[in-house]
Amino acid sequence: MSFIKHLKTAAVAVTLAASGLQLAHADGNEQFFPLQSYRVGPYAAGGTGFFGGFIDYLNLVNTRDGGVGGVKLTWEEGETQYEVERGVEVYERLKQRPGIATWNPLSVGIAYALIDRVTADKVPLLTINHGRTDTTDGRVFKYIFPLLLNPYSETSGIVNYIAGKEGGTDKLKGKKIVVLYHGSPYGKETIPIYELLAKKYGFTLQQIEVPHPGNEQQSQWLTIRRVKPDYVVLRGWGVMNPVALKTAQKTGFPVDHIVGNVWSNSEEDVIPAGDAAKGYVAITTVAAGAQYPVLQEIAKTVYGAGKGNLQDPKRIGSVYHNLGVLNGILNVEAIRIAQAKFGKRTLTGDEVRWGLENLKIDEARAAALGAKGLFHSINVTWDNHEGDGRVAFQQWDGSKWNVVSDWIAPDWKLLRPIIEKSSLAYAKEKNVKVRKSIDD
Repeated sequence: MSFIKHLKTAAVAVTLAASGLQLAHADGNEQFFPLQSYRVGPYAAGGTGFFGGFIDYLNLVNTRDGGVGGVKLTWEEGETQYEVERGVEVYERLKQRPGIATWNPLSVGIAYALIDRVTADKVPLLTINHGRTDTTDGRVFKYIFPLLLNPYSETSGIVNYIAGKEGGTDKLKGKKIVVLYHGSPYGKETIPIYELLAKKYGFTLQQIEVPHPGNEQQSQWLTIRRVKPDYVVLRGWGVMNPVALKTAQKTGFPVDHIVGNVWSNSEEDVIPAGDAAKGYVAITTVAAGAQYPVLQEIAKTVYGAGKGNLQDPKRIGSVYHNLGVLNGILNVEAIRIAQAKFGKRTLTGDEVRWGLENLKIDEARAAALGAKGLFHSINVTWDNHEGDGRVAFQQWDGSKWNVVSDWIAPDWKLLRPIIEKSSLAYAKEKNVKVRKSIDD
C-alpha cells in the first residue's frame, strides 16, 4: 500500500488497537496523559502522525526504562476531529482521571477553550509550535506552555529568512509579500505581527484568507497572480497545503518563492502535490528523517515488539511523527526534572508545571536522549514558557526534506514587549495576579 493510501486508511480505520489505547489505574504509581487526538476528519494526517509519535515515545520509555523513576506512563485518547466542542467534552470527561501530567491537544481552537479550565485545575497545557502567543509570558499564564515556537516567533523567523534571501532586512523595503492563511483562530493569530513587521521593514503586505478546510483556492491565487508578490507565505493546515502548491503551479507562481509555516512543512503537505512541491521551502523546529538514535530505538524496541502506533511504519521519521516524538521527550524530561525535586512518584499537575519551568535540554542532553540534531535546544523559564524560539528552513527535493539554513533566532527585542503588553491586558481583564517568581 502506498504512503498516501496508508494516510487515507488511517483517517477512517480508527480502532483501539491502532490508537495504542492504555487506561490509567488509580494505584498511585502511574502518570496519566489524556490525549485529545484526531484520527479522522480533514486533519487526520497530522493527528495520526503527531499522536502516533507521542505514544511511540511513551511506549519506548515504558518498555525500555519501566517508565520514569519507576512510574509507568499511561494514556487514553478521545477523538476530537479537531473540533473545539469535542475537545472540551474530552477534557471534561478525562480530567477526572488521577495523576494527570499535561494536556497536549495540538489545536489552537481547543487550546484557547482550555486556558481558563487548566488554570483552575492547575494542570499544564502544552501547545508545541502553536497556541496563543502571549501565553509565552509565564508571569501571567502559569500553566500554558507554547514550547519551541510561538506564532510571533515563527513570523519573525520567516521574515528574517526572506530578508536573508534578499541580502538583509534593508532589502525588504518595497518588496511585496502575501500571507495566505487558514480561516481559523490558528490562521488569524499572526495577522497583527505581519502588519507590524511590514511597517517596520517597509514591505507591502496583503493577507488573504482561505476558508476551512481549504479545498478551493482558485480565487485566492488569481488575486495573487494580479498582485505579483515577491513571496507568498503559506500559513496553512491539512488539505489546504497541497491544494495551495498545486494551484500555485497552475497560476504560474514559482514554488521556491513560497515559504511554508510550521504547519505547512510535512510530507503530508508535499507528497500529494507531486511535482508542484519540488523546491518548496518551509520553516521547522524539528528535522525530518529516521536516522536519529531515538527513532532507530523506537523502530527496534517499540515496533519490534508490535507496539508501534503508526499503521504504516514507513512514516517513522516523517515531520509529524518526529514532532510527536519530540513532544514526548519534552513531557518526559519535565517529569524527570520534577521528580528530582518532588520524588520518584506520581506527580501533581502543579509539580509537572514546575518541571516544565525548569526544562532545559542542551546539545549534550539531546545527544544522551538520542535526539542530537533532531531539534536545536530548549531553555524554558518561569517567565518564558516558549524557550529559545529558534527555527530552521527545509526544502523539498521531490523525495525528502533537506535543511537549507542555519538555526535562526526571532527578534526578541521587538517581540517580547508586544507579548507582555498583551499578557498584562489579559491579566487585568481576568484579574490574574502577575507572578514575581517561580514560587508564585
